[in-house]
Amino acid sequence: MKNIILFTIMLMLLGCGKDKNAILHIKSDITDAVVYVDGDKQKGLAPIDVFLAEGVHELKVISNKYTNCIFEKSFVIMEFEEKNIYAELSVLVYIEEINKSMVYVEGGSFQMGSKKSKDEKPIHTVTVSSFFMDKTEVTQAQYKKVMGKNPSHFSGCDDCPVERVSWHDATAFAQKVGKRLPTEAEWEYAARGGVKTNSGSSQTSYAGSNDLNSVAWYGDNSGSKTHPVAQKQANALGLYDMSGNVWEWCSDWYSDSYYSESPQNDPQGPNSGSGRVLRGGSWFSFVTDCRVALRYWADPDGRGSRGGFRLVRSAQ
Repeated sequence: MKNIILFTIMLMLLGCGKDKNAILHIKSDITDAVVYVDGDKQKGLAPIDVFLAEGVHELKVISNKYTNCIFEKSFVIMEFEEKNIYAELSVLVYIEEINKSMVYVEGGSFQMGSKKSKDEKPIHTVTVSSFFMDKTEVTQAQYKKVMGKNPSHFSGCDDCPVERVSWHDATAFAQKVGKRLPTEAEWEYAARGGVKTNSGSSQTSYAGSNDLNSVAWYGDNSGSKTHPVAQKQANALGLYDMSGNVWEWCSDWYSDSYYSESPQNDPQGPNSGSGRVLRGGSWFSFVTDCRVALRYWADPDGRGSRGGFRLVRSAQ
């Protein structure tokens, strides 16, 4: 009773009127949180207290720096009630931060495949639309921040690529950050350097070089483990570790005969299959497995220490 009397006196002293006899305490996990209650912008940033009348109200908390990072909640508050709401926005802000580092890949045409292996034939012309691609493989720190866990075998290395993630795990992460896995065609186009290296004379066997040691961690130099991303030389687009470190999931189902029936424009892969495509080779791979044209596949439920991913976002 004593607390209610003191609370009522406080409201009266603040001039809130007899109707606004409830209080909302708003906190956030970011420091630039702008608060709106019932459409009215509040003075000051969270944490902030707002006096309200009994009833249903609408809360919106927005990052001042990234205005598309929004926390929204409808709530009921009763007479003389004190209600606490915590607006979690740090993950959304973090996603915006990592998305800023994506590389723009201008669309164009290239010769996909090679004469090295049956499933890499025939060499055929493919045209892909412009897109953005992660500069590096998704790291353990990034995965843990978004998903709340780190499944990696080589854990304890925040800047190393996350591994032991299935195709479904990678897709779930992509959905949370508003991106997607690359198609196999997008992956190979980017690994080859896109329009910057689409002439035959500038093509390299690996992503950025014919010298695998300069661009990749693989079986001969990895020490049987993953390594922090972006330590090796980038390719012509500024993409790191497209060869080696971890295999990278693509969105496509795998078929060894798909190249014979693939459409030219933005191929999406077969409609069904038993395995999903992986590209690029890993810390465990032989030299030939790290070629930009090499195709590999695995059960989409599979989780191994050699497999990770990077993501893309369409430019349109």
